[in-house]
Amino acid sequence: MQAIPVIVVFDVGKTNKKLFVFDEQYRIVLERTARFTEITDEDGDACENLESLTQSVYDSLHEVFERKDFRIKAVNVSAYGASLVYVDEHGKPLAPLYNYLKQYPAALQQGLYNKYGGQDEFLRQTASPALGSLNSGLQLYRLKAEQPKVFNAMQYALHLPQYISSLISGTRCSDITSIGCHTALWDFDRQAYHAWVKEEGLLEKLAPVLPSNKELPGRYGKHTFMAGTGLHDSSAALIPYLMQFPEPFVLISTGTWCISLNPFNDVPLSKEELAQDCLCYLSYEGRPVKASRLFAGNEHEQQVKRIAAHFNQHAVHYRSIPYDARIMRTLKPGVFEQRDLDTFSSDVEAYHQLVLDIAAQQYHSTQLVLKDRPVKRIFVDGGFGKNEIYMHLLASMFPDMEVYAATIPQATALGAALALHAAWNSQPLPEGIIELKRYKTDKQITLY
Repeated sequence: MQAIPVIVVFDVGKTNKKLFVFDEQYRIVLERTARFTEITDEDGDACENLESLTQSVYDSLHEVFERKDFRIKAVNVSAYGASLVYVDEHGKPLAPLYNYLKQYPAALQQGLYNKYGGQDEFLRQTASPALGSLNSGLQLYRLKAEQPKVFNAMQYALHLPQYISSLISGTRCSDITSIGCHTALWDFDRQAYHAWVKEEGLLEKLAPVLPSNKELPGRYGKHTFMAGTGLHDSSAALIPYLMQFPEPFVLISTGTWCISLNPFNDVPLSKEELAQDCLCYLSYEGRPVKASRLFAGNEHEQQVKRIAAHFNQHAVHYRSIPYDARIMRTLKPGVFEQRDLDTFSSDVEAYHQLVLDIAAQQYHSTQLVLKDRPVKRIFVDGGFGKNEIYMHLLASMFPDMEVYAATIPQATALGAALALHAAWNSQPLPEGIIELKRYKTDKQITLY
């Protein structure tokens, strides 16, 4: 059997840690999934098991390089953001991988804002709401204040995608997609690190910034290959769309967080938009991407459990409930967690109400990135893109736009593979890597 040229991508989510192998036509020829039980940090807060994750990367590399049917030409990483790994000069972690939902000291956060122009101006310049530990730059600021020994012993604070990349390439670097992801590190006015980063002594702890498509030499045993710098997952998910669709669009990338991304909107964020959880990402090309966020995947998961328990059903039952316009005509949007489940005649009615409530929130969230920069098409990928009820509702809420469920085999991993296309793939970029299904407006229902 002749070995085929491939790229390996580690796609590290908060829940699932996946490995994909793509051939030159970007078809998945191998997939592996792992989950690790969370551990706790020194405060007893849940956090990623960094040791297990690190070992899993090495074990996975060993597995794929042992295979005779693959000729591995490149390896890249996509991973969730807002998480820092503090490493010494040998690349060894010095502290836990603190959870981005960890409570942040209010006084420390406010003190930083007050020192650098006040909260409103600080948030405007860094294009991110006040998110505590989700502003990963503030995690580093906290480490310096609370754990100076660790801070002084640290060579670099690496965002998670770049930490995993360093395990593969041996190169420790920073990447613009991670830096631009609500970190409070980046000044979007100046397109450079914010002044506070240098003045507080953090700049020296941040590895050199390399381009997102930079090719790094990698070696595993006797094997040589090209390695990528790693990408923040939301920015990676945009890459296939930016490569295939030049006309303006909005992508709603759905999962635990549902993130509306408008790569054609570079209007500076207003105070009001920041207050509604808007922020800016940076694309892999370094361009601002206006975004809004909704914790809708998490809400869906929790409320499905509540419905299932109340109606004595299994949660899996709700993965394939068909859209029922008759039911929908009887419902109005609201806040589902405040609803009394006894008021519903069936679990199917309750589930329609849940999805309506989530879709209504999504409508308002997506409108925030459409302001001043309207588009003609909305693409929805991830879990909600497979939800018939959600997609019918979204099409009805945006009657003047083309609304598509976009099916990509693992968008974030594919984006990380495409970012390195020139480094490993001798074939032209394939067409049709995104499968689209258009949803039409249901004119029988009135939602707004």
